[in-house]
Amino acid sequence: GAAAALVAASERPWIVRAVVSRGGRPDLARDSLPDVEAPTLLVVGSEDLAVIDFNRDALSKLRCLRRLRIVHGAGHLFEEPGAMAAVSALAREWFETYLVGTIGSAG
Repeated sequence: GAAAALVAASERPWIVRAVVSRGGRPDLARDSLPDVEAPTLLVVGSEDLAVIDFNRDALSKLRCLRRLRIVHGAGHLFEEPGAMAAVSALAREWFETYLVGTIGSAG
């Protein structure tokens, strides 16, 4: 999940160029968060209160470009009508902004 992706991003920044987490637990990667360089988007449902708190905690530990987006009316699994489409749109925009153009430019 989110924690594994963020640990990988901290250990291999030349490979992981952008991260999107949907309803994840990035706080579980606490020790790695300050070392993440990849722009990181955390997406959480507004009804998933505990996970919102976990993501806010992680957001405060990240030093990279980062953002927390909360999808109104969505729960943990984003099963509500339109919730997954909202996540997809956010992820697409994030990757188009921060990932496109970096492919093949690893040093």
